[in-house]
Amino acid sequence: MESEDTKKIQEMKTDLNLLLECLKYQMDNPFSQKEALVTIHSICHQNSNAGVYFREIGGLTFVKDLAKSSEHNVVKEAALYTLGTVAEQNVYCQQTLCTSELFEDLAWFLSDNDSNTNLKRMSVYVILVLVSNNRTGQTLVRETGCITILSQLFRTALSKYELNLSDKNVFQSYQLWSSVCSTLCVCVNNPQNDENQMLCCSLFPHANDWLINCMKPEIIRPICSFIGLTLANNTYVQKHFISVGGLDVLSQVLVQLESDSHKTLSSAKLAVVVTKTVDACIADNPTFGVVLAKYHIVSKLLALLLHESLDSGEKFSIMLTLGHCTEDCEENQYDLFKNNGLPLMIQALTESQNEELNKAATFVLHNCKKITEKLSLSLGEHSFDENEAEQFEDINVKEKNLEERWKKAKEILHRIEELEREGNEEEIRREKYKDHVSSLNINIQNTLKYLHAESIGGGPKADKDKSQSRKLKSYKSHGVMSQACTNDDQMKTLLKSTNPVNACYRESGKNKTLCKANSSCSQNLHEETTFEKKNFVSQSSDHVFKHPTPIVKNRKQQLPVTDPFTLCSDIINKEVISFLATNSCSKMLKYRCSGCIAVGKSLNSRNFSKLLHSCPYQCDRHKVIVEAEDRYKSELRKSLICNKKILLTPRRRRQLSNESTTLGGIKKRRIRKNFTKEEVNYLFSGVKKMGNHWNLILWSFPFQQGRKAVDLAHKYHKLTKGPKCAAS
Repeated sequence: MESEDTKKIQEMKTDLNLLLECLKYQMDNPFSQKEALVTIHSICHQNSNAGVYFREIGGLTFVKDLAKSSEHNVVKEAALYTLGTVAEQNVYCQQTLCTSELFEDLAWFLSDNDSNTNLKRMSVYVILVLVSNNRTGQTLVRETGCITILSQLFRTALSKYELNLSDKNVFQSYQLWSSVCSTLCVCVNNPQNDENQMLCCSLFPHANDWLINCMKPEIIRPICSFIGLTLANNTYVQKHFISVGGLDVLSQVLVQLESDSHKTLSSAKLAVVVTKTVDACIADNPTFGVVLAKYHIVSKLLALLLHESLDSGEKFSIMLTLGHCTEDCEENQYDLFKNNGLPLMIQALTESQNEELNKAATFVLHNCKKITEKLSLSLGEHSFDENEAEQFEDINVKEKNLEERWKKAKEILHRIEELEREGNEEEIRREKYKDHVSSLNINIQNTLKYLHAESIGGGPKADKDKSQSRKLKSYKSHGVMSQACTNDDQMKTLLKSTNPVNACYRESGKNKTLCKANSSCSQNLHEETTFEKKNFVSQSSDHVFKHPTPIVKNRKQQLPVTDPFTLCSDIINKEVISFLATNSCSKMLKYRCSGCIAVGKSLNSRNFSKLLHSCPYQCDRHKVIVEAEDRYKSELRKSLICNKKILLTPRRRRQLSNESTTLGGIKKRRIRKNFTKEEVNYLFSGVKKMGNHWNLILWSFPFQQGRKAVDLAHKYHKLTKGPKCAAS
């Protein structure tokens, strides 16, 4: 592949050398020179590096001199076209050609009466390329007088307002005039040049005349581009444009195009172009919106906004213009209000997914906030005469639908506020509920302490059981027990957590008195049942108290021996925490996750994953872990299929690293190229002019291909250290 590229580059260099020689030795044959120049243009247009090499061999200088010295217009046109193409493709060639001498030659071509239209057009094209994105070119085009000649061509290139493009001469003149407009645009903007903008102010009256007398797309588009870029970010130029009636002319053109937009699509597109120009004029001076109020531009923009053929970018331009129109002009704000503009903005804000469009709609609504408040106050407090009353009565009839929309909007806002209040109240209730549940936890712990003390001291007494019943009733009086236990399943889960107490009772071998809760918590019936250890073990599966699950037994066997109270407290704490994790207490789990309770087992990354996958009832936390693990494994399998070098085991990973080092470890070194005397001279002159800016020096001088900035730096340091290193 590299050999093919090198071969193509070498062929390109050979072709350029031969073509340059052909230009030099065919001075008496203008057609051969023209063909050679066209071929050079084609090569440089396809490959930007060709222009750099053509500059290195002196081709640019020769073609520039040929354009100046040749007696044949055909050769001059081809030479200028070639220069423009090379400069457009490569910025270094643009900098090389951007000299006052070339601009003076181009100005002479444009002002010479013997120059035909095509030669002038090629000259304008070269100026356009040299000035584009180049502040130095903008300065030279002003200092050499080229911008003055371009302004004169803007006035005189088209002599008649009746534009007949079917005529060949008229069409050539129009092409020249259009090129002049484009060149003036790059002279004043990108980057912005205030001095050139001031010089182009003199063309505004002529542009206004063309807009009024010839409303064709071929005229309106170039003129609007020129006016918009000349006005951009320059308050003085904007004021001058309005003083010569430019904004009035644009308003009239916009009104006419909007009325024609219902018939033709091109008129709607052209109206958007004029709208952008109007926006550039009033963007920095919102007070100038008063001029637009005379022509009811706001209503025209609203009608244009409803055009179905416009895309989101064009609608954004219209909304932004509406925002600038209504920013500091109450007349335009009232016009927007009267023509149902506010519902249209609200609709755009709610339905559109375009962020820029939503910002523009918000900008318009913010501007109209004060006028809506003012109108509401004036309608309620101010007394009108008969004429004003009739006018406002008509307005009220027309705006009936608008008031209904406002009422709906207020209802929606009121509903949103109610929902926010309810959300805040719900959070407060939830916090209070958490406090109650924590107090329940403390009370249950106290109860367990009492039961533990009874189990150590002997058989419980009936009066103490009654006191425990009274305690449970007190829990209900606080509203906690009624929330925590609403059905049989919840009561069973809560009592199931206290089952280790039963084990403690069985170890004591004495009669026990237990409190059995009924399935309905609202009745709060407590029964005292006395039975022996054997009877309790055989009947516990038929009552509310159940056997511990096998997993709990395993945990009990693995854990160190502790007192029953600590064991009961830990289990209840876990149940309360899991109870708090849910938003409502009406739903409690009947089953436990194997990953949560299998603490005593010797687990690792393999059997724990199997344990979680085998569990049919997983908690939220372990369910998320399982899903994440499955997603990771599926992605890993996909990547393994796409790239078989992604392996999992350390042994095979080492094999992969060995393969990668054997395949791509060899790198080619660059071929050493000694510095020539010319390159050394370039290096010293570059350091003298630019300092230690090695990249800039590399770009400014024709060093050998393959040179890098670090090569220049090393060479310069070697040369400055001692004369012995200069020859290397």
